[in-house]
Amino acid sequence: MWPVLTILAIVAAVAIHVWWRRKFFRQQRQVQAEMEDFQRHQQQTTTDAKAQQQVLFNSMLEGLLLLDRNRRIYLANRAFKNLFGIKIELRGKTIMEALRVHELAALVERVEGEGQMFDYELKLPDLSERWLQVNAAAISNSAGEREGTILVFHDLTRLKQLERTREEFVANVSHELRTPLSLIKGYVETLLDGARGNPEVAERFLKIIERNAQRLDLLIQDLLTISALEAGRVKLNLQTVELRPLVEKVLGDLKPPADNKNITLVNQLTGQVATADGNRLEQVLANLVDNAIKYGRTQGMVTVGSGKTEDGKIEVFVQDDGPGIPPESLDRIFERFYRVDKARSREQGGTGLGLSIVKHIVQSHGGKVWVKSEAGKGATFCFTLPAG
Repeated sequence: MWPVLTILAIVAAVAIHVWWRRKFFRQQRQVQAEMEDFQRHQQQTTTDAKAQQQVLFNSMLEGLLLLDRNRRIYLANRAFKNLFGIKIELRGKTIMEALRVHELAALVERVEGEGQMFDYELKLPDLSERWLQVNAAAISNSAGEREGTILVFHDLTRLKQLERTREEFVANVSHELRTPLSLIKGYVETLLDGARGNPEVAERFLKIIERNAQRLDLLIQDLLTISALEAGRVKLNLQTVELRPLVEKVLGDLKPPADNKNITLVNQLTGQVATADGNRLEQVLANLVDNAIKYGRTQGMVTVGSGKTEDGKIEVFVQDDGPGIPPESLDRIFERFYRVDKARSREQGGTGLGLSIVKHIVQSHGGKVWVKSEAGKGATFCFTLPAG
């Protein structure tokens, strides 16, 4: 009996051992699977966090640069790459390897010593004259050891351009006002000192004063016009405008100065119709034709004509046969106060704002304006308008 019981006990023990062993391995495999799932979840969470972090950094308008303790790039967002025109991967590179901007490398050294730097202006060494404002700070751990440096870049280029434009505008306006005011003041003082007793001299001086007062009035009117155009305060009264009668009116108004130089005015337009503000369009044509008369050759010809562009717009041109415009002036001819021949322009009574006004009026109609010229072969000013 005992041998049988012993055998049964041994079999039971083996069975229990096998059962527990299987259960142990099954639990081990389950734990291992759970650990793998946990690790995958952690990796996915870390990946998602990094992706969200990258999206956040790339959504910033400011450029962001993060350096490690060895001054190597750990992170650079999209705005930073765009500011510096970089396409390659920057991670692991030094500033000099990636950018070759000595001033920025020196700034990082300075921040490491001082701890932070605010509103530092950096001019990039390229032809575009790009200006950046940099705010930087050293990153330290709880023990006070330096871990890296963070730099934030803001593009100041547009602001710098606006500041320069404002300074140039103020300087130009001051200069344009000073000349006629000085003449008026000088001739008034001469009259008060006794010249008014000579009728011929007094009349000549008064005519000069009147001419310069008119020049001041014209300058102020042009300044007010261009200010309103640039600020978007001019509301266009768009209508269907027949171009030939409008051009005929402009040429009729400017016939006296054309006759003084024996210039023939030609209207080549036929039945073209545009969608435009008639008064503003007349101002554009008057400016261009008046310039063509002033700077065209004596006994020459000024022609106004039109054609059609590929996108269906109407192209109007004003052509003269004068000396033309130098190549270096073609890109600047529509700038405020820019003159090809300053002395001659002032003699002709121009304010230097006419072509800038033309440009703004045409652009407010959704068109564009340009000039074509060759030395000695005259100039052709062209602009486009929506077809009526």
